[in-house]
Amino acid sequence: MFFASDNAGPVHPKIIEALAQANQGYALGYGNDPQMAQVRQQIRDLFEAPDAAVYLVATGTAANSLALATLCQPWQTVFCSPVAHIHEDECNAPEFYSGGAKLTLVGDQDKMTPDTLRQTILNEEVRGVHGPQRGPVSITQVTERGQVYTLDELHALTSVAQEFGLPVFMDGARFANALDALGCSPADMTWKAGVDAVSFGGTKNGCMGVEAVILFDPAKAWEFELRRKRGAHLFSKHRYLSAQMLGYLADGLWLQTARAANATCTRLAEGLRELPGVALLYPPQANMIFADMPRALHQRLHDAGAVYYITRGTLAGDDPDELLTARFVCDWSLGADQVDAFLAAARD
Repeated sequence: MFFASDNAGPVHPKIIEALAQANQGYALGYGNDPQMAQVRQQIRDLFEAPDAAVYLVATGTAANSLALATLCQPWQTVFCSPVAHIHEDECNAPEFYSGGAKLTLVGDQDKMTPDTLRQTILNEEVRGVHGPQRGPVSITQVTERGQVYTLDELHALTSVAQEFGLPVFMDGARFANALDALGCSPADMTWKAGVDAVSFGGTKNGCMGVEAVILFDPAKAWEFELRRKRGAHLFSKHRYLSAQMLGYLADGLWLQTARAANATCTRLAEGLRELPGVALLYPPQANMIFADMPRALHQRLHDAGAVYYITRGTLAGDDPDELLTARFVCDWSLGADQVDAFLAAARD
């Protein structure tokens, strides 16, 4: 009953198998391995982007920070939601890798709206040389609250960015989960929707540790390469990143694992809705749920061995009816049995 995060589960056996196959003989380093050439072509085909620049890094923070630094000057600001991973969970890495660009928060929710984005952009570049200049817009898909931007919502946001000549980056740590939820193509959710660069996440969806950064404007490729090297994220034994991504892409494994995680989340959400005193805070659209539950229920679940984060409140307290907020995240390996065991413990 482990619902803490989708980065806590095991690596998919097919990824392990791909790593074992790559662990034979010798291969050139720093991305010159033959596997990387296959990865590059397969991702270009998948995204219907034959000229895209494709690079691999080991962490989501590196993917986000290096991509945004490539799209942003040090005197500019990145527009993002107040709960964006780049704001709350990356220890100012985007600011560090960009050489000082700041973040400007848009609205007060996990989803930005065109109106709030436009107004926030208009509020910048009003002090001449003394203030930050407008920079890229960063969209998280799936959001940090488990919601998914529709294609219409993406188009609306990127249209605002285009009004001001600003590039758009998509944090796709859970890209596959969002794609499964929307039932569209990778191209539909990225460059066809006005996205200039995207991270294609693998770590949260069955890989050991690999993220692809895809730049739809190949003119940015050399700068990204330099920033990746200078930022110490160019792997010497790069073939082990390439091997993971090859295994991930093979036979659509990346979408299969996301589909499994999303289905598990749907099962969990249906069960939670039936529990007295439980309220889901956002419509679960991918593999993440936020719910308010009484302290007594939390205590019973933790005693039964359930593992998840409480994001508001603490288990310790005298009021058994006080509502505490929980975050549940489902990964590819969680089966129906774990969900059913969890719900049985909740009903006990």
